[in-house]
Amino acid sequence: MKKTFLILVLLITMTGHSQKVLDTIKPIQLKEIKLPLQRYTKSSKKTTQKIETISQKEIEQQNFQNTADLLSNSGTLTVQKSQQGGGSPVIRGFEANRILLLVDGIRMNNLIFRSGHLQNVITVDENMLEQVDVLFGPSSTIFGSDAMGGAINLKTKDAKLLSEINTTFSGNASTRYSSSNEEKSGYLDLNFAGKKWGSLSAFSYNDFGDLRMGSKKNGKNDFFGERPFYVETINGNDQLVPNSDKLVQKFSGYTQYNAMQKVVFQQNETAQHSLNLQLSTTSDVPRYDRLTDQNGTKLKNVRWDYGPQKRFLAAYKLTKENVFLNSDMSLGFNYQNVEESRITRKFNNDNTKTQLEKINVYSINADFETKIGKGDFLYGAEMFYDDLNSSATNSNRKTGAVTVTDSRYPNGINHTLRTDVFATYSSNINDKTAYNFGARAGYVTLKSTIADNSIFSFPFDEINQSNFTYSGAAGIVNNNSTTRIAFNLATGFRVPNIDDLGKLFDSASGILIVPNQNIKPEKSVSAELSITLFKGKTIEFENTLFYTRLFDAIITDKFLFNGQSVVNYAGQPSTVFANQNMGTANVTGVTSTLKITITKPLQFYGSFNFTNGRIVNNNSDRPLDHIPPFYGKTGLKYENKNFNLDFYMLYNGKKDISDYFLNGEDNEQYAPVEGMPAWQTFNLKGATTVVKNLTLYSGIENILDTQYRTFASGINASGRNIYIGAKIHF
Repeated sequence: MKKTFLILVLLITMTGHSQKVLDTIKPIQLKEIKLPLQRYTKSSKKTTQKIETISQKEIEQQNFQNTADLLSNSGTLTVQKSQQGGGSPVIRGFEANRILLLVDGIRMNNLIFRSGHLQNVITVDENMLEQVDVLFGPSSTIFGSDAMGGAINLKTKDAKLLSEINTTFSGNASTRYSSSNEEKSGYLDLNFAGKKWGSLSAFSYNDFGDLRMGSKKNGKNDFFGERPFYVETINGNDQLVPNSDKLVQKFSGYTQYNAMQKVVFQQNETAQHSLNLQLSTTSDVPRYDRLTDQNGTKLKNVRWDYGPQKRFLAAYKLTKENVFLNSDMSLGFNYQNVEESRITRKFNNDNTKTQLEKINVYSINADFETKIGKGDFLYGAEMFYDDLNSSATNSNRKTGAVTVTDSRYPNGINHTLRTDVFATYSSNINDKTAYNFGARAGYVTLKSTIADNSIFSFPFDEINQSNFTYSGAAGIVNNNSTTRIAFNLATGFRVPNIDDLGKLFDSASGILIVPNQNIKPEKSVSAELSITLFKGKTIEFENTLFYTRLFDAIITDKFLFNGQSVVNYAGQPSTVFANQNMGTANVTGVTSTLKITITKPLQFYGSFNFTNGRIVNNNSDRPLDHIPPFYGKTGLKYENKNFNLDFYMLYNGKKDISDYFLNGEDNEQYAPVEGMPAWQTFNLKGATTVVKNLTLYSGIENILDTQYRTFASGINASGRNIYIGAKIHF
């Protein structure tokens, strides 16, 4: 498959060079080529879907330690954390494999993206970002499976040509230190710009120590989440050791390295080639919540690490104007290699268990855009092939013996193949009103086999699925001088992957998730109405109401394995759970944003988000998991040419235990008995350009040093954190 991929890249490159010989020796003046085609527009006059953009300027000014923290502080979505080296975004009550992560428009979701909580978003370094687009609501029509709750497109910086920046060599260097985890971070990028060639090289390093939580009570709530003791192995024996500072979350630190290389070649006036290489890797990342699990008076685990999370991306793109039928084309060939592992050892157990997943993802996409009448017609096709190798071993620390054990996923052949076609059309009814509609159809196959069924005897040794997929969307928007009204209706879908169908996992103490081969795709229908008042005036007020109906919802619930509801796993009786279709679910909510320009450099802003989700099955009604309490952000910002200051409050409401989906992904075991308390933090950030091309950053996060934990998380948030940073442009 790799050879085929390379041959296709070479062939398409060769076709781009089929010019007349005369053109190669005759000097030509190249015009700037159009930007690569994009499947969505952010124009408020045309788009009917709610889209929020975080610009490069905002990313630099906010100066967060990783991309997850950048998103969680935006005020438009929440982020769950099971460890400091994590961050799982939640959009309108949808999380993990129900939202789509993209880097430069390329899918990051693969065949083992789980339904729980994911940390993949942190593998894209925030310093390498040019902007972040958050698409709210079903985006399956433009992106396919998984984008049920929305999509997050992480757009990295591009290599620049001489016509764009007017200097041959340029670059940026930045550094940052923060107090609550003794973070030490550095970043460097270098750009070479020629008339036809451009190159961007970027590197970053992050070193995060153990995270210190807040020391002050959160209102009248009791303290929770302290780390009174931890485990050390002394003379070969595991022992509980008192923590000298119980506010320091021992064994939560990690390091991360990122590199990116981009090359652009403008062949002629109508054709441009680009190459995008990205690499991210980490040290072992301790899963902090599992290190705090207790077994009687002792801790359950001595070690529970995510092994180095490795992500490699190689993407080639050809952008060419007027290919056929007056259509501009964007043709991409992409390869991704992802490696994940889990390394665990229980208290006073000599065996260290390592579960290793190696994933390869190959994809081809062809996007075309042309004019039909007064409107824009975008159409195309794409194909994805994912394969997985899953293995596991036990290593005895005393004897050195290594034995094969139960893997997280089936230990044989695992692959999926997906092919899709799509089309969208947008146009204007008049100067004030625009509309759009689109459709997608595809076919997905999945195969998974168990090569060795003796380790954990399953009642089957092969899973095969084939599914026809489809979705559609339509919307209309009206703009006038002071108001904007948009309505959007869209369907979404998610095809079961290997994680849904074939996972074997002890998700919590005494709970075992087993494979279930009888799962259908889940589907949704969503409607949203957005009304903006006083648009473009001193006061701008936007409200968005949304409703989503989820069909054949895939939920983790109690299950029978070989007719048994309880089985013995890892030496203890465990209640059996499995992913399964559980009828329908409803998600409703509202998002409001307010901006008031007090004076030209001074602005007040605020956001409020509320979501409610319920499962309706067999005349029962119970909470849907992943639904956060109400949350938002309120602040006062001052900004001029050389200085900006942002004072803001982040807040979350209380999540009562009665609103939790128990024994699921809401992680009630890591919350107080009555549920997660409400919280708010006050934060102050500033940046100033002291001399030309040198900017200094500083701030205080969680000024009151409040002790709190975000909903469904397994680690307390940072206490008072003072950070400083600097960036130089050259």
